[in-house]
Amino acid sequence: MVCEVVELVDTTQKLGVEVAGLKSARASGPDPVAVFEGMGIMRIAQFGSKQWIAATALVCFAAFSAHAADVSLTGVSDEDLESELRGGSLLIEQTLLEDNPPSTAEVLAAAQADYKRLLAVLYDNGYFSGAISIRVDGREAADIPPVQPPGTIGTVRITVEEGPKFRFGRAQIGPLAQGTELPDGFAVGETASLGVLKTTVSAGVDGWRGQGHAKAALAAQDLVADHPDREIRADLVLAPGPRLRFGTLSIEGESDVRRQRILDIAGLPVEEVFSPEEIRLATERLRRTGAFSAVSLSEADVIGPNDTLPITAQVVDAPKRRLGFGAELSTQEGLTVSAYWLHRNLLGGAERLRFDAEVSGIGGDTGGTDYRLAVRFERPATFNEDTDFYALAEIEELNEVSYFSRQLDLEAGIKRIASTERTYTLGVGFRRGLTRDVFGENRYTLLTLPLSAQFDYRDNRLNALNGYYLNADVTPFVAISGADNGVRSYVDARGYKTLGTERPVTFALRGQLGSVYGPSLDEAPADYLFYSGGGGTVRGQPYQTLGVPIGDETIGGRSFVGLSAEVRVGVTDSIGLVAFADAGYVGEEEFYNGDGTWHSGAGLGLRYNTGIGPIRLDVAVPTSGPETGEDFQVYIGIGQSF
Repeated sequence: MVCEVVELVDTTQKLGVEVAGLKSARASGPDPVAVFEGMGIMRIAQFGSKQWIAATALVCFAAFSAHAADVSLTGVSDEDLESELRGGSLLIEQTLLEDNPPSTAEVLAAAQADYKRLLAVLYDNGYFSGAISIRVDGREAADIPPVQPPGTIGTVRITVEEGPKFRFGRAQIGPLAQGTELPDGFAVGETASLGVLKTTVSAGVDGWRGQGHAKAALAAQDLVADHPDREIRADLVLAPGPRLRFGTLSIEGESDVRRQRILDIAGLPVEEVFSPEEIRLATERLRRTGAFSAVSLSEADVIGPNDTLPITAQVVDAPKRRLGFGAELSTQEGLTVSAYWLHRNLLGGAERLRFDAEVSGIGGDTGGTDYRLAVRFERPATFNEDTDFYALAEIEELNEVSYFSRQLDLEAGIKRIASTERTYTLGVGFRRGLTRDVFGENRYTLLTLPLSAQFDYRDNRLNALNGYYLNADVTPFVAISGADNGVRSYVDARGYKTLGTERPVTFALRGQLGSVYGPSLDEAPADYLFYSGGGGTVRGQPYQTLGVPIGDETIGGRSFVGLSAEVRVGVTDSIGLVAFADAGYVGEEEFYNGDGTWHSGAGLGLRYNTGIGPIRLDVAVPTSGPETGEDFQVYIGIGQSF
C-alpha cells in the first residue's frame, strides 16, 4: 500500500490577485486558484461561500479486487462540451480498460481527481460558475476517505452544471515587443478561456525572446470575474528583462565526437543577440548528423557577464556502427533485397560512412535483375554549420526492357541545408558507362556537374494531406568519349489539398518534366533517356512501354512529360479509397513540342494506413495510347503513389 499525506489550506489571505464572486465547484472540487496555478501562468483568489483549495491530494492505493464500474456523465447541454468533458475524465478513461479493470481504490482515486480535471475543462471553455458532483454509489466522492475505499463500487454518476459562459470584458497585455501576434481569442467579447490566456502569455513572452530578451516573463496579472455581467476582466503585465547575447556553449556528457567538432556543427553564434530560433537550429544540426541519440540545449538560469547568456549542450552518443537489411516485394518490380553497413563517427568528427548493396527486379517484369553497390562519405559542417561535404562511388547494372547499362559513378560535392524544407547540392562527377540498345553497344565517359534543389513543404512525407514538394535536378555533362556534350534535366512537382475532417478528401496533383539537351538520340547515353509507363509514371500502361519507336524496337526519348491526379477519400481512420488518372508523353525532341506520343491510364485504389505509411493497392487500365496487348495492371506497395 502506497499513501501520500494530504493537506487542505485556505488560500484567500495568501494571494494578491482577486476574482470577485467566483463560484466554487460542488463537494470538494478544486477552486480556480488550483487550476490557474496548474496552468503555470497566474493565481486567482475567490470570494464566495467557500474559500479553499486542495494543496495536495491524499491518495492511498490498496489491493482490492478489480472490477468494472458503471460510469455515466449527465447534465451538460452542449454536445461539444460534453465530448471534451468525456475526453478529460479519468473515470471514463478507466471504463475503456476492458482487459485490466481498475480496483475500487483506483476508481475512487480517479473520481476524486476528476473534480480538478473536469473543472479545468469548464474553465478552458469559458464556464467559471459551473458545479460538479461525482457520486459513487450515491455518496459524494469527495466525502469518502481515500484510506477506506468501499469494498465494491457499482455505479459512478458524474453530474456537471456548466452554468453561463463567460466572455472577456477586458483583455489587455503589455508591454509587447514589436511584431508580436496575439491569439484572436484574446479580445473583448470572445470566450474567456484559460487556454487562450496561457497562449496569450506565451505569445507575449515569445515576442520578447525573439528580440533577444531571453528572460522575459509574466510579471503580474489582475483577473476579475464579474458574475452578474458574465465577464472576465484580464490585465497581464510582462517584464521583458535585458537584451542578451549568446555566451559560451559548454558540452555536458561523454562523447566520442570531438568537442570542437560539436561546437562547429552546432554553429551557435556566440556574442550575437540571443535568438530562440538559433537554439532550435543548433539542436537540429546536431541531431541530423545521426551521431547522437539525444541532444538538448538549455539556457543558463543566471545571466552571465556583460549581458551574456551561457548555453549548455547535453549529448548522448548513438551506437557508432549499424548493420541493416531489408526485402520488398512488388507486383511490378518483383523482389528487391538490400543491405547496408553504417559508421556514424568515422574520424571523431561525426563523419558518416555507409556501404549499400541491392539486388532488384528478381522475378519482376522490368526487364531483368538489377544490381547496385555504393559507398558514400559525409562530413557535416565542413564549410559552415549548414554545408556538408560528400563523396560517393557507385557501380550499377540495369537490365531494363529496352536497354542494358553498366556504369561507374564517382562524385564529390557539397550539400547546403538552407532550412528544414530547402536543400541544395552541387557536385563534380566522373561517369564511365557501357550501354546496349537498338543502336548497338556504346562505351562513354563523361565529366558531370550535378546540381539539385529540393523544396519539401508537405505536412507528412509518407502520406501528405496539404502542402507541396518540388525537386529539380540539372546535370551538365562534358563528353570525353562516346557521346556529345549536353545537359540532362528533370523536375518533379507535387501539390496536396485536403478538405473536411470527418471523411477528409485529398486532391493530389503531380507534374514531371524531363529533357536531354545536346546529343542526338543515337549519341545520348541510353540510361539518360526517358520512358513512360508503370507505377512511377502512368499506371495501367506496362512498364516503360512508351518511348521513341525505332523500327520494331523502342528507345527512350529526349523529352518527357508526366501528369497525375488523385482524389483520396478517407472512409475510416485506417481505410481510404483513391480514384486516379495518369498521362505520359515521350518525344524524340530535346524539349516538348507535341511531336511525340501520349498515353494514359486510370483506375481505383485502396489504402490501409499503418505506422510506416499506407499500404497501397491500385488497379488501373490503359485509356489511350499505342496498343500494348495488356488489359489492366495491378500495383501493390507501401506509401502513396506520390
